[in-house]
Amino acid sequence: MKIVITGATGFVGSRLVERLQADGHMVVVLTRSIDHGRRVFPQAAFPKVEVVAYSPLESGNWQTGILSGCDGVVNLAGAPISERWSDEHKQAILDSRKVGTEKLVEALAKADPKPSVWVNASAIGYYGTSESTTFDETSTPIENDFLSQVCQAWEGAAHSVKDYGTRLVILRFGIVLGMGGAVAKMLTPFRMFAGGPIGSGRQWFSWIHRDDLVNLIVKALNDPQMEGIYNATAPNPVRMAEFCKTLGKVLNRPSWLPVPDFVLEAILGDGAQVVLEGQQVLPKRTEASGFTYHYAQVKDALDEIV
Repeated sequence: MKIVITGATGFVGSRLVERLQADGHMVVVLTRSIDHGRRVFPQAAFPKVEVVAYSPLESGNWQTGILSGCDGVVNLAGAPISERWSDEHKQAILDSRKVGTEKLVEALAKADPKPSVWVNASAIGYYGTSESTTFDETSTPIENDFLSQVCQAWEGAAHSVKDYGTRLVILRFGIVLGMGGAVAKMLTPFRMFAGGPIGSGRQWFSWIHRDDLVNLIVKALNDPQMEGIYNATAPNPVRMAEFCKTLGKVLNRPSWLPVPDFVLEAILGDGAQVVLEGQQVLPKRTEASGFTYHYAQVKDALDEIV
């Protein structure tokens, strides 16, 4: 296949590109900077990867023909949420997802022939947060907070691809575990014997190993029966205290020093709610699709990572 990917240089996208090339597929990486794209995917190591410049928030010549003849699109692009949420950054979080998807759909309208499948990222922030409610793919948001609004706008923009006869799969990502990302930020305090639960420790932590997420994206590209919403989370979410306790065991370190809310809020601002509040999300449709998890338990995932 020939697959076009946005957000390909990121934590998930870079692993996906590696996997697709290993499987013999051609990959077109859309990036704002060709130089950066080639640093991440040097030609010698990635002979099946073409790096192409685009302007994700603008209409323009880049849209003409860029999706023509490709078999699938994987839209992962979005400004990071694990930063302090100034008003400017909140706008970037929204625009990079909503407007970025709208502009990519404009390119789809100009494509001939059109790709048969479009896999779009979203997030479990769609559901809002709760310590007591369990969410699955049929759940509606219980609150209309910022992240929920972003996810609803992001998914709404992606729904337009169905107007062009393209199969749409939306994957709502949980917290992605791998060497890097959330785990990397937690390793240092644990290794210094200063690790512990974040906030109350009672909040739910719905997660997925990066390799399972990549496998799920690949399945979505290949399985014509997959269509609509799927939770990209492991089937066994844990509370934050259990996650941190397990991480401590894997590192042979104690998990006793809680990280107070105000410390995280000082670093992340409003973005702290992602880890301070949480939600219990189950991947019912994902499991029903026949997807097999390599890392269904958090200890197995952390053992592999660290």
